[in-house]
Amino acid sequence: MITFLATVFVLGILVFIHELGHYGAAKLFKIRVDRFSLGFPPRLFGRKIGETDYCISAIPIGGYVKIAGMVDESMDVDFVEGPPQPWEFRSRSWIQKVIVISAGSFMNLLMAFMIFWGVAFFNGVAEVPEPWYDHVTVLEGTPADSAGLKSGDRILTVNGDSVHTWDQITNVVYPSAGKPLEFTWNRGDTLYTRTIVPRAHRSGLSDDEQPIGLIGLQLSNVMRKTGFFESLRFGWDEFVFQVRLFFVSWKRLLSGKESIRSLAGPVKIAEMAGETARYGFATLLGFLALIGINLGLLNLLPIPVLDGGHLVYIHLEALIRRTIPIKTKLVIQQMGMILIFGLMIFVLYNDIIGIVHN
Repeated sequence: MITFLATVFVLGILVFIHELGHYGAAKLFKIRVDRFSLGFPPRLFGRKIGETDYCISAIPIGGYVKIAGMVDESMDVDFVEGPPQPWEFRSRSWIQKVIVISAGSFMNLLMAFMIFWGVAFFNGVAEVPEPWYDHVTVLEGTPADSAGLKSGDRILTVNGDSVHTWDQITNVVYPSAGKPLEFTWNRGDTLYTRTIVPRAHRSGLSDDEQPIGLIGLQLSNVMRKTGFFESLRFGWDEFVFQVRLFFVSWKRLLSGKESIRSLAGPVKIAEMAGETARYGFATLLGFLALIGINLGLLNLLPIPVLDGGHLVYIHLEALIRRTIPIKTKLVIQQMGMILIFGLMIFVLYNDIIGIVHN
């Protein structure tokens, strides 16, 4: 039940915020909005207020805003080619069209930043507690566990050098992947000395990064309250980090350094939503922000049906100074829809295989 509710919350908020961006930008430029739908057709139920039909549709894989004078993913073209009408999308300037199409992704990215800031402001930021060694857990099956290190032990030296802080330990262990390190620690009145070899781990943040060494120590941080500006800076830093990670991950995927099977589909997203929800609402919000960044940036890819595909139309029409025929756009849209559905089937199959093998 938690997984279901968390999934509905995450996907519902993401789709609503994205489509609200398109809707708000269209209204800003006095473009008529015919429909605001959560889900894709067929329409299930809703209510028409003014010129707009607000509704819930049957296929819960996204949503759309039907903007007058625009060939979009609804595939509902209820106008013929001719002179643009004052209330239509196609009567607007290049920059206004770009803003309307980009507004959905902008809202998803803005939402992610606001979540990072809000969690830092209201929940605090993680900080190393004192004394730090009372808050360290040794994970099972790791090099530290195999060497006999236990939770609560106090590490005294690494390679003969005294260590007094958590940072001193990580500064030695992280650059030492695959290199033997001599640890000395005490447990009560007993002194232990063992050699531990850190395992290599890559974060995936950079193609040419050096692997970091990990021995299996997990520090339980404490939360420290932050002021408005400190939390704002923390939220921005986290936002920039996650955006950078998105681009590096896709670069690795396209270059073959990362398997396409690492892509997460709806089943995997639902599973992760449920897992994060069990750690608390703040953790679920963090997951919502991460998915929001991915949704916002993915939508800007130059693929028909996605917002990035519409941006290609807009720029191309501005370049050639004439409108691309509606039939041509529809054919391209249909090809893009086939591509997107094919990818969705693949990631769904990948999710199911992952669950079966686990």
